[in-house]
Amino acid sequence: MEEAITPGDPALYINRELSWIEFNRRVLEEAFDDTHPLLERVKFLSIFSSNLDEFFMIRVAGLRRQIICGALEAPPDGMSPQEQMEAIRARVLPLMEEQRRCWHEALLPALREAGIHIRRYGDLDGDERAALRRLFTEEIFPVLTPMVIDPSHPFPAISNLSLNLAVAVRDPVRGVRALARVKVPAGLVPRLVRIPGRQGHTVFIEEVVEANLDLLFVGMEIEGCHTFRVTRDADIEIEEDEASDLLTAIEEGMEVRRRGAPARLAVTTAMPEWIRERLAAYLGLPPVQVYTLDPPIGMADLMEIAGTDRPDLRDTPFLPAVPALFNRAGPVLPRLEDTDLLLYHPYDSFAPVVAVIREAAQDPDVLAIKQTLYRAGSNSPIVAALMEARQNGKQVTAIIELKARFDEENNIGWARALERAGVHVVYGIMGLKVHAKVCLIVRRAGGRIVRHVHLGTGNYNAGTAKIYTDIGYWTTDPSIATDVSDLFNVLTGLSRKGRYEKLLVAPLSMRQGILERIEKEIERRRSGGDGWCAFKMNALVDQEIIDALYRASQAGVRIDLQVRGICCLRPGLPGISETITVTSIVGRFLEHVRIYAFGSGEVLVGSADLMPRNLDRRVEVLFPIDDPGVREAVLRLLRVHLADDVRARRLLPDGAYERPLNGTCDAQAWMVGHRGCWREDGEQ
Repeated sequence: MEEAITPGDPALYINRELSWIEFNRRVLEEAFDDTHPLLERVKFLSIFSSNLDEFFMIRVAGLRRQIICGALEAPPDGMSPQEQMEAIRARVLPLMEEQRRCWHEALLPALREAGIHIRRYGDLDGDERAALRRLFTEEIFPVLTPMVIDPSHPFPAISNLSLNLAVAVRDPVRGVRALARVKVPAGLVPRLVRIPGRQGHTVFIEEVVEANLDLLFVGMEIEGCHTFRVTRDADIEIEEDEASDLLTAIEEGMEVRRRGAPARLAVTTAMPEWIRERLAAYLGLPPVQVYTLDPPIGMADLMEIAGTDRPDLRDTPFLPAVPALFNRAGPVLPRLEDTDLLLYHPYDSFAPVVAVIREAAQDPDVLAIKQTLYRAGSNSPIVAALMEARQNGKQVTAIIELKARFDEENNIGWARALERAGVHVVYGIMGLKVHAKVCLIVRRAGGRIVRHVHLGTGNYNAGTAKIYTDIGYWTTDPSIATDVSDLFNVLTGLSRKGRYEKLLVAPLSMRQGILERIEKEIERRRSGGDGWCAFKMNALVDQEIIDALYRASQAGVRIDLQVRGICCLRPGLPGISETITVTSIVGRFLEHVRIYAFGSGEVLVGSADLMPRNLDRRVEVLFPIDDPGVREAVLRLLRVHLADDVRARRLLPDGAYERPLNGTCDAQAWMVGHRGCWREDGEQ
């Protein structure tokens, strides 16, 4: 007899924040993994740090707001904001210590052996120090502004993620001690300064500044110098119903981000307690948000090293596959009329997507192009094609999501450029983020209208398409095309369309559509069928979906989940989730695909993870793969990833992950080796 599930039982759920920390632990493990080339390991160490920065800017800052203002609603796991804050600290501090152990004990020695030397200033000889002092005087000194902190000089504004020096100075004449702050210039000089005359030798800029403080504090005694860094709340809150101009409101919010409420103070272990306490008091931070670490602080900057021009220390490059129909002369759009085309980036090139939109911009038979843009990136060829299309007299509409976090500046720039080109620019729907990845090309072909639709899991960003795994799908299916036309009418007009023939669209029908399909698998199992759900996604947080998967597991449905990041479901609980397995792949490429497959044979692909924000507060699209050959290709690729036992980690009931031993299936390596070959139809 099935044991009843109590949805409110906190024991059934993993805390979202702690699950994310476990994901970042897996990123750090890649930096330790010596099967990766050396500079790729440095890259993972940098990504671990930048991930943590964003976590504190958004998630920890949000918890801090809840503590101050009162939590609106407890998460399913039942932890209070204060309990979460303390648990985060208990998990993060050891990880940051592990990060430093990786850097000092593993990567630094390996870099030295490879001829890349990151030196300590104290180990430099006299000539090297003299050369750096000249460089300091000429290039760094002019932009530094020491700021004393005393009753007549208030605590200076410390910008988000800036690197700073807290300098204890003493006036030998008056015998007075003072504390000063020196901001290390960002962007003007690299974090790692090249030692003149020593090829491949660098030193951290904060050590150069510290060694030359006598030029800033003339006649003073330098008692100590200690690095610190402040992470601030970076979540922009816009009251859209009160904003007369959303674009201007977003711009103002970006400025507020730089001086948002402090969320973390990171200081070096050598910093005296009196300085640490003064900094925390100035910033209004409790001890739980002060992190004491061995240097270097701000290790996201190690990406400078990862970018070193040493191909021998990087992943072997590969040439992405290009479908056969793009390798013949002549226009492509007519060939796409009678075939569905699946692209799996980065193993398949993103260039065909750009090529089709460029062709549409120039094709005299194309009447209109409609496109959503969430993170287009800089120097976007897609945006350039849309502007060219408008110049060629097409009707062009772009739905640009201004609220795409940390891409607001890019998107504002593109919105203005497109508007200047005459494109109809829409900022989305009030109260929702438009996260769907959709393009519609309307073309006249032989006296009839053909609608070409591109749907995907990833952004229309040629840069990230090289490092994110994503699916793109071209189709002229009339039902899907009608659904997409209706969706654009919702996004640009006043349509109240809620149900679509083939698409699942959030926030109206997606959650219910997924729940209905899970229930069908339960019925299939109870009726003697096999019952199967296989989901590949970035995050699983939604309690209602998790509870449905628990019910399905109790009914005997086999459930294979591959969740790259946060997973709040506990697999393997006796009587609750015994038939559920959860794995996560962190590797060379960022696993970004969302695939939802069911034992009935239905396969859905799209932009949405199973999180409340995606299902309730965003416009998202899941679309069916109806073409039998393409559907089987997707299932084949899904099975390859589910079989990974080299990069994949398996989630345990307690929220920890284990790595299989002596594995043989590396899904990403398989994809590189078989790029393009998984298509059964040679025409694709």
